Amino acid sequence: MKLQRQGLLVAGVAAGALALSACGSDNTTTPSGGGGTSSNAAGITCADGQLSAVGSSAQKTAYTAWIAEYEKACGGASINYDPQGSGNGRTQFVQKQVPLAGSDSALKEQQKTDADTRCAPGKAVDLPTVLTPIAIVYNLQGVDKLTLTPTLIGKIFDNKITKWNDPAIVAANSGVTLPDKSITSIHRSSDSGTTDNLTKFLAAQDPAAWPYEPAPAWPAKGGQGASNSAAMVQGVKGADGAIGYVDNPDAVKNTLEAAAIDTGSGAVEINKDSVGKAIAKAELTDNAGDLVFKIKYDLKEPGAYPAILATYQITCTQGLPAEQAKLVKSFLAYQISDAGQAKLPEIGYVPLPVELQSKVKSSIDSLSGA
Repeated sequence: MKLQRQGLLVAGVAAGALALSACGSDNTTTPSGGGGTSSNAAGITCADGQLSAVGSSAQKTAYTAWIAEYEKACGGASINYDPQGSGNGRTQFVQKQVPLAGSDSALKEQQKTDADTRCAPGKAVDLPTVLTPIAIVYNLQGVDKLTLTPTLIGKIFDNKITKWNDPAIVAANSGVTLPDKSITSIHRSSDSGTTDNLTKFLAAQDPAAWPYEPAPAWPAKGGQGASNSAAMVQGVKGADGAIGYVDNPDAVKNTLEAAAIDTGSGAVEINKDSVGKAIAKAELTDNAGDLVFKIKYDLKEPGAYPAILATYQITCTQGLPAEQAKLVKSFLAYQISDAGQAKLPEIGYVPLPVELQSKVKSSIDSLSGA
């Protein structure tokens, strides 16, 4: 793996996921025992207080595991994560309602400017902690193996293909008996980082089949809306003939069938190797500790699964109240530590490659809150 200051090529495997809605100012972290820090037998430099974060529902599973271990080791800390979606996470962070947001998309343009203002005299930073594949999940009685091309996925979600036995789907699934059943396509109804990354993938792979600009808001008409990943899971599980999209850990946890994707060289399922091949082509830009991925969504390399998303933690380099800064920095340091990364395979993720892990650790080390 070769990581460079600008245009880092990340070769390795990474997957991941990553906050309680809060009102008012940044004072959502209150000190307990003076808000100090201390090390313990688990190797965590603990900080006391209460922390509320909001953001990506794709990160919920990782956050749940991290919070459990951190609070077990650090008795003076209480952390809550509300998976309202990436858009809500970024908005609440900019509005100073939370000191930490989870997002499946990095801050962009005006929102980055607003976030930097919120963090004055510091700046806002995007910190990838894991990457995760996007699973195209379906519920189709009698069909436990399904292959879809990006073209088919685009046309299904754009409601241009409405039957499971459409000749184009049949052609991609030799030997599979597909029923004469209507397709119920389900999409996220609120801004979603998963939507943003899925639409980037679809637009890059076949812009004719998906003629929309990538965006966190669902652009196509028709279909059914789901407010978050939990609602998406419920919608797919509850309707024979349904199809949707979630992060892979949600698919695994909820025993949802996931389609293999064929970008031109045969069906590719989600696994360590297929995700690793896609990550190896991803580009990472380091702007003074602000780390942003550019995933090659148009990748057609044999054996690669390019429908992946980068998962970020968004916080301030400076500008948080002292007690908040300590707990945010301590908790992020645990996430990226060997112990924190080791939790990920247990729940369906793959840890960051070592070089990238080190890069993110350096960014976290530079945050205020020591």
